[in-house]
Amino acid sequence: MLKPQKLVMIPGPTPVVRSIQDQMGRETVAFGDPDFIEDFKNVVKDLRELWQCSGQTFVIAGSGTLAMEMAVANVSKPGDKALVCSNGFFGDRFAEICKKRGLNVDVIKARWGSSVTSEEVKERLSKEKYDLVTVTHVETSTGVMAPIGEIGKVVQDHGAIFVVDGVAASGGAEEYVDPMGIDVLISCSQKAFGVAPGLALLWASKKALDKRKSLGTIVDSYMDFEKWLPVMEDPSKYWGTPPINLIWALKQSLEIIKSEGIKERYARHVRHATLFDEAISSMGFSILADEGYRAPTLSVYLYPGEFNIDDSKFRSLVAEEGAYIAGCLGDYAGKGFRMGHMGNIDKHILISAVASIERAAMRSGIKLEPGKALGKLQRGFVEESM
Repeated sequence: MLKPQKLVMIPGPTPVVRSIQDQMGRETVAFGDPDFIEDFKNVVKDLRELWQCSGQTFVIAGSGTLAMEMAVANVSKPGDKALVCSNGFFGDRFAEICKKRGLNVDVIKARWGSSVTSEEVKERLSKEKYDLVTVTHVETSTGVMAPIGEIGKVVQDHGAIFVVDGVAASGGAEEYVDPMGIDVLISCSQKAFGVAPGLALLWASKKALDKRKSLGTIVDSYMDFEKWLPVMEDPSKYWGTPPINLIWALKQSLEIIKSEGIKERYARHVRHATLFDEAISSMGFSILADEGYRAPTLSVYLYPGEFNIDDSKFRSLVAEEGAYIAGCLGDYAGKGFRMGHMGNIDKHILISAVASIERAAMRSGIKLEPGKALGKLQRGFVEESM
């Protein structure tokens, strides 16, 4: 039996298009190569301009978790007070990182599927002084998108440093540094940028850079802004070896973003996420995230209760039918699946992914009308192009 190609439809890594793959397959050059230095310089410049950051952008070898630690390390010191706005698993991770760095941490927890609001943050900030406030823009465990623009205004009025985890958002959900009052935005390469894992990305406002200077010497070396700033300003300088081929891949990703237009890219993610949600929910699955807080980059779908679906078996069937999906986390483990719909995926991929879910659902005994979900997607794509 011919096995179908497996689509990577988890919340990251996401599918890597051929033009980006080609950049990773280039012959590696010296990091002092003049052409590479120019390419690296343009990557830093494009990230700063596209995300409207008047401070500096950092592109270093590492993961999104490294970027989270780097953010906290450069704008806080032991004993500082941090308010963590947690909408799920990765919000809780931010709280853990802050605690391990010796910060005094308070947490506002939202019910999984909902989001911490600007009103809740404002109320908490009115009662106590905080040095740092963190929020996860898109929570990978719940498919929830936080209102970071509204929260950012509240935090800036308070005077705290505002740190945003954009790992599952950057490049797919509307996100601007200066206009949204963000002081440190962190992300990585393998989500909506559509690059392979391996790059930690970080944007720092002028306020954040000044905060780092005010701290003097910090215990960290690899994560220190002060070590990397000379390199980001002039990539011919050296601190740690840059991941050359991944930087070329990111450069190609940014070319794709600029060609599409970042505003259109954000709008496309919203349109396609809406269609995707409609298609999957038409098969009887429910969406974990509340309306009004649904992310454009990924969704969490819960199994219809009346069919007693075995989670592991269902996801294995989906894989057999051609798509990899992810299990749920926390209390929702075994109750549904997580699915990414972000980055450089086109209509063909989305249609194939929904078809894989539909075939697996029928094989699992879920009563549904074959083609109904695909019909919703197809109709939406046609209307979009008219």
